[in-house]
Amino acid sequence: MADERMPTLFISHGSPMMATEDSAARRFLADLGPALPRPRAIVVLSAHHDDAGLAVTGVERPETIHDFGGFPRELYALTYPAPGDPRLAADIARRLAAAKLPTEVDSRRGLDHGAWIPLSLMYPLADVPVLQVSIDSAQTPEYHFALGRALRPLRDEGVLVLGSGGATHNLRLYFFAADRDERSPPPEWVEAFNEWLAGAVEERRFDELLRWVTRA
Repeated sequence: MADERMPTLFISHGSPMMATEDSAARRFLADLGPALPRPRAIVVLSAHHDDAGLAVTGVERPETIHDFGGFPRELYALTYPAPGDPRLAADIARRLAAAKLPTEVDSRRGLDHGAWIPLSLMYPLADVPVLQVSIDSAQTPEYHFALGRALRPLRDEGVLVLGSGGATHNLRLYFFAADRDERSPPPEWVEAFNEWLAGAVEERRFDELLRWVTRA
């Protein structure tokens, strides 16, 4: 058992260019890793591992997946050679099955950029084992809430549970906005939703979070 409970984090992994270009988000993540208790392993739930049914990666040496296109060549040369933890993967699969969330152990899949890009900034030595647990966007918020609760005990065992994605993600609006500027502030609705989301989490208004479509 760990001496202290690990935090649970949700971060925006932003554009893949965060891996190579300076930004406030890049600096934040680089400072965040050293400020946290040292984890014995990291479990990532990434928006880019979205599939029907649950799976946990059980690869000894997960490959670096470059699941994006149209970026500079230097980005595709980056790797993040963190080890996996097949034993922990099997344990997580058993826990989720016990919570009535049947889960497969995937012995082939590597780390998508929602996992390896922020972790390359937080833990640049790639010396902490990393696993991914998939999400299923076809399922309900209640389903994912149950998934989070089933993973929660890992926090008391030295495991960092990390959600990686974005509270909002409207690329169509972003790319086709006539007045788009990289330095422009986000639209008002983005800031309003982020503030609502942060407040609901902090105040533990779980019923509202599960019904965010109508409550936000």
